[in-house]
Amino acid sequence: MQTAVQGFLRYLHLERNASELTLKSYREDLNSFSDFLQDRVGSMPPVEQIDIPMLRAFIAYLHECNYARTTIARRLACLRSLFRYTTREGITAANPAKALRTPRIGRSLPKFLSNPQVNQLIDAPVSSEKLGVRDKAILETMYSAGLRVAELVGLNVEDWDRSANVIRVRGKGKKERIAPIGKFAAAALDEWLYLRRPAEKASASDGKAMFLNRFGKRLTTRSIGRMLYGHLQHAGMDPKLATPHTLRHTFATHLLDGGADLRSVQEMLGHKSLTTTQIYTHVSTRRMRETYEASHPHAKKNGER
Repeated sequence: MQTAVQGFLRYLHLERNASELTLKSYREDLNSFSDFLQDRVGSMPPVEQIDIPMLRAFIAYLHECNYARTTIARRLACLRSLFRYTTREGITAANPAKALRTPRIGRSLPKFLSNPQVNQLIDAPVSSEKLGVRDKAILETMYSAGLRVAELVGLNVEDWDRSANVIRVRGKGKKERIAPIGKFAAAALDEWLYLRRPAEKASASDGKAMFLNRFGKRLTTRSIGRMLYGHLQHAGMDPKLATPHTLRHTFATHLLDGGADLRSVQEMLGHKSLTTTQIYTHVSTRRMRETYEASHPHAKKNGER
């Protein structure tokens, strides 16, 4: 089993260009299944001996432990992918996970910030401090380009084309895209780059990084989350109101509210499927409905004719 898992992860890394975050997620899901087999079976059976009853018992166990349906669906999808790989490689005769039904997941609408909330958050960093200048540039760039947090920390100085005011973004699966940024983000980046100083003995990666920590090294995704939490508090906003990904949701929602077409938003977000982007149309439609019901005399629940 462990040999099959290692081969599968190597295949994802080398042939599918899976990111480190994706590999970490797959590894955790497969470790969860391995731990379950060790506890229930008493040993790790060869991968070719894993059958449908074992997989059903694992799914039932996850339900008993009150795991979220999204987590259960993700772990089942991981096992399907593993057994697709072992079947293709001739390690197993068939894919036992193929017959299992994925739990139905109610898709929730993404959370986003209003225009005043975005402005309040971006104005929170102290502009007279070096890290405040950096944090404002981070917030402006995330909101202006709709970046994932991993895409933000992966930015290099050379990725910003000042003449065209676009940045080169390395997205999921190492796919690259070009994202435009607005004048506010450009001005904030200019101010930050004037103050940016890599560590004296910085690595090649740190030396190129757009955003550095206080020690002159590339920022991490976790540090972006802590930074955002602190600025939400400083701005007098609920720290649980937003995560770094909320700014990406806000970017997409505000574009559609402003009249952008869905295909353009899909391209700017780097979504492979239009279906993924369409969730934001539901957000915009809901807001339109709320505005209508609050404003139209014959739409108000307690209105009089």
